[in-house]
Amino acid sequence: MEEMSTGKLRVGVFGVGSLGQWHARIYSELPDVELVGVYDVDASRAREVADRYGAQAFESLEELGTAVEACSIVVPTDKHFEVFQHLVEQGVHMLVEKPISATTAEAEEMVKIADSRSVILQVGHVERFNPVMQYLEERLTTPRFIEATRLAPYPPPREGGLPRGTEVSVVLDLMIHDLEIILHLVGSEVREIHAVGVPVLSPTEDIANVRLVFENGCVANVTASRISQERMRKIRVFQEDAYLSLDYMEQSGQMHRRGPDGIGVKEVPIEKGEPLALELEAFTTCIRTRRDPVVSGRHGSAALRLAVTICETIRNRPS
Repeated sequence: MEEMSTGKLRVGVFGVGSLGQWHARIYSELPDVELVGVYDVDASRAREVADRYGAQAFESLEELGTAVEACSIVVPTDKHFEVFQHLVEQGVHMLVEKPISATTAEAEEMVKIADSRSVILQVGHVERFNPVMQYLEERLTTPRFIEATRLAPYPPPREGGLPRGTEVSVVLDLMIHDLEIILHLVGSEVREIHAVGVPVLSPTEDIANVRLVFENGCVANVTASRISQERMRKIRVFQEDAYLSLDYMEQSGQMHRRGPDGIGVKEVPIEKGEPLALELEAFTTCIRTRRDPVVSGRHGSAALRLAVTICETIRNRPS
């Protein structure tokens, strides 16, 4: 399709905390994008980030919404729907950080409204833009078993609120990255869910494990923790005669394949890159070309639906 315009795309960032500041930084560096401004409930934080990246700190959602064509929404999950409602009325294209919203009803409504107003809605499942994913997708045939592990330390305190991400379960905070990827790779409906999880430092689950059985026979085992002393983001995908072991953090991996002399191991050649930069570049390209996002609102809604069902399974599990 033809591009919308040859001028720079005017963008903004709503929420410039620990993650939103990097959205602002990357937008300020993209050649065909103008970072117009940022907004945050902490006005001094907004001014600090705006000054750092040569933008304006706006005093309200509405003011920044009228000044931009597109934006990132990087506020707490329970505020996603509220901010979306303000901006969709102004026709602003949006990248909403994962999870898409706090409830499946809100997520479905967001998808419906965005479609009706021809607004591009992308969800920030950044691992889909990790360079290891391209290698995996190019060599994937029929996955039979998937194992994903995502570990992180507990987030630091945050003035005026819960530590970042802990307003929701670790299933919605961290595991949802892997759930979205697994749904994408398997391409089949979930038939069975077996899940356990416990709160340790938060009101909701801080560590969880789930076993998913799909209609096509694939099985996935997924673990997430935000109370680990180490950081880990890995996935292993087993298919006929081979399996891939990939490390999202290191952007490295190995291919294990059966041959005439037994199991051969080959290092994965991956061209490293910054996943968030690749994600935001893809988002702005979607707006210019009117293409569907790699991770659309529907993809984000499906991942949220599965994550919520997992949380319900954990909480309804007999003690």
